[in-house]
Amino acid sequence: MSDLTIYPADIAEMSVGQLAALPTEQKAEISRNLDQAMDWLKRARTKFDAALESAYGERIKEERVSVGKDFGTVHLHDGALHVAADTPKRVSWDQSVLGEIARRIAASGEQVEDYIDIEFSIPESRFNALPPAWRDQFAPARTVKPGKQSFKLSFDGGEA
Repeated sequence: MSDLTIYPADIAEMSVGQLAALPTEQKAEISRNLDQAMDWLKRARTKFDAALESAYGERIKEERVSVGKDFGTVHLHDGALHVAADTPKRVSWDQSVLGEIARRIAASGEQVEDYIDIEFSIPESRFNALPPAWRDQFAPARTVKPGKQSFKLSFDGGEA
């Protein structure tokens, strides 16, 4: 990070209005330093998580086997240090297989929605490529909301 003229503690104590009123050079400095700090923190977290995996990975695997858990939280102690290791369950479904199952459910006369959550969507690139008459039919079902706004500050002729 560069030489700071406004420190993180100062930023935390300043109101939004005070930050907004700062000179452009300080806004650019803060933006640059926050981006660098976030990047540094992400790299540090990744490295430290790898160190924790190295230090406790085998014990965590053994604990998972002993309690019969592939997912969720297991607990270890390293002296006075309590280590809670959480492995979330991330489930994905094969869409073509689910589509075939949905067709069989519908063919049997059952309500597909009783078994499967169905969400229709159209990628924006496909929507934009539709012929106008088709696009007009889909438009009433489409809602556009803004995403989270982000800022990148730079001075003319280069990055801040």
